[in-house]
Amino acid sequence: MASVSLSDIRKTYRGSVEAVRGVSLEVPDGRFCVLVGPSGCGKSTLLRMIAGLETVSAGTVRIGGRVVNDVEPADRDIAMVFQNYALYPHMSVYDNMAYGLRNRGTPRAEIEARVREAARILAIESFLDRKPGQLSGGQRQRVAMGRAIVRKPRVFLFDEPLSNLDAKLRVQMRVEIKRLQRSLGVTSVYVTHDQVEAMTLSDLLVVMNAGRIEQVGRPADLYRRPATRFVAGFLGSPSMNFLPGRIEGPGRVLVGDRALSVASMSGTGHGMAVEVGLRPEDLRRVPEEEAQLRLEVDFVEELGATQLVHGTVAGHEATVQVPAGEAPAGGSIGLAVDPQAVHLFDMATGASLRRLTAPSPSPPSPAA
Repeated sequence: MASVSLSDIRKTYRGSVEAVRGVSLEVPDGRFCVLVGPSGCGKSTLLRMIAGLETVSAGTVRIGGRVVNDVEPADRDIAMVFQNYALYPHMSVYDNMAYGLRNRGTPRAEIEARVREAARILAIESFLDRKPGQLSGGQRQRVAMGRAIVRKPRVFLFDEPLSNLDAKLRVQMRVEIKRLQRSLGVTSVYVTHDQVEAMTLSDLLVVMNAGRIEQVGRPADLYRRPATRFVAGFLGSPSMNFLPGRIEGPGRVLVGDRALSVASMSGTGHGMAVEVGLRPEDLRRVPEEEAQLRLEVDFVEELGATQLVHGTVAGHEATVQVPAGEAPAGGSIGLAVDPQAVHLFDMATGASLRRLTAPSPSPPSPAA
């Protein structure tokens, strides 16, 4: 096992295009770290620099404390699982899994033992004699993971490995990857653009934007205490509502002509314009006399166990999540929100104005 340490990593193309802009990150030994962000944010480029498939323009990459900037990919003691599986179509599953070990001169008996054990772990023992073209997408992804496991690497790297699978199979493979990483205890860095995938898989979540890290921490911490408007809007489905507001005084903000209480608010000036962030599930339907806000209903989206009520609050689009059967067909509804669930963001910088009352604890160990 090994930690992964990135210090002020930069990647510049054609002399001026910055894909990665000064990223520093510590991934402790045995953790499952997920890099998430929109297309073009630099997450895959960063992963490829860890793997040695891209050169580092500036900064230092360490694996297990060893600087690997100039070390060939094959000598970094890592294994990578790709989006397109990268299997040899003319080889059997067994030969695909054994290929890297044979190139290293591993004894035949050890190759046999490692391949059989990996196949057992991944439940692909009955596929060992088949060719990749005879397998489903999920089976091929298991083979790709098996090829990585047999190498017994110190670090696993995953580059959007589930993006070619259908929605149901992605959920199944997420569970399998998480279970596999925990049982093996291997440090893993995983890239995805899917924020649900990122939230469910990671011990350590890294949200990237425009080549930089926006926030690092536990998934639940980033969801409930986002440091920036970008993180708040990127994590969550449906996404957070953003409404223009104005600070009225300590712990109070106006949205339209309605006042909301805000907990743990950083010191701000009276009359300061802000963006108020409210998650759809944090808005509660209440009687008119208890309402802090009012939603004018446009339409209702059915999701089975829940309903999404779309409309406007103070003239701005908003969405409220309610249990099935509670959404009105039209008209308006009164809403209330806990002061702890109200987020404020600086209009100019996007930074959160909520004061964090306690630092995020370290992620739990894989065995926890």
